[in-house]
Amino acid sequence: MTSVLVSIVNWRTAEMALSAAEAALAALEGIDGAITIVDNASADGSEAVLREGVSRHGWDRVRVIQSGCNGGYGAGNNVAIRAGLPGGGRPDFVYVLNPDAFPAPGAIRALLDHMEQHPETAIAGSFVHGPGGDADASAFRFFSMGSEFEDAAKTGPISRVLSRWIVPLPTPSETTRVDWVTGASLMLRQSVLDRIGLFDEAYFLYFEETDLCLRAARAGYATDHVRNSEVTHIGSVSTGVSTLRRLPGYWFDSRWRYFAKNYGRSYALAATGARAAGCLVLGLRRLLGGRSQQNPPHFLRDLIAHSLRTGWRSVVPEKGTATAAPARSEP
Repeated sequence: MTSVLVSIVNWRTAEMALSAAEAALAALEGIDGAITIVDNASADGSEAVLREGVSRHGWDRVRVIQSGCNGGYGAGNNVAIRAGLPGGGRPDFVYVLNPDAFPAPGAIRALLDHMEQHPETAIAGSFVHGPGGDADASAFRFFSMGSEFEDAAKTGPISRVLSRWIVPLPTPSETTRVDWVTGASLMLRQSVLDRIGLFDEAYFLYFEETDLCLRAARAGYATDHVRNSEVTHIGSVSTGVSTLRRLPGYWFDSRWRYFAKNYGRSYALAATGARAAGCLVLGLRRLLGGRSQQNPPHFLRDLIAHSLRTGWRSVVPEKGTATAAPARSEP
């Protein structure tokens, strides 16, 4: 029987992670498998809250693992994937779920059915929407120099000319093949992970799912957006990141790594130049009194400073393999 391991990574959102696990349990009805909640060294009592909640609810299909350090989102999911199913078995599929995301009852079944019917598909993602039902961006193109310029300029004529490079795709109305899908809700084929590796743990947060989808594509596998798998996502609960706040250093680290690792350092520098040029276009529009969007506070300054600090460095080797020992779990 096909089995699914659900991985939920928690960092200081224990009650919400338990709610996500409850929704995932309902969505696992009739499917063989289990749920692993990984606490990424929250150091705020989260682990105790998680263990007490699992025990109180009597969830025999849910276990809690302490990662021992906050290595980031990809690293936390890797802990669950390496540990496998309770008893040491390996799942056929891994379903990665944000702690602030809640799958509808049929969401996991829809992903599983799609992947069983399409053996060429390595990764499948859900249609994700907010609590009010408004669609979130959940299907995307890969990042490029063109997308960097377009996204920073935020200017209608430029966006129309560069429409083929805009990263967020219009929400698909039916199941569609895409470049990458949001990491809030995605299913991974274990046999493909065995071939291409797990999440690259050098990404603390952001770009890790994009990197994984790109590696799968380069190995000849597909990524699909499955429209009838629906998930409610609150968003930015544990990260606190929004477009109205200054972006943290790890966003710039992850962005740089994605370009430099996958396309080379020269391309990463060129992509940074394209984004900086887009920022200047946006700044000029605002200076001339045009009503327009804006980048996060100090974005251009932080982008250039980060590039000057890191542009000369070699990209460190990819971190994360499928063979490391599992972390400590609940007996």
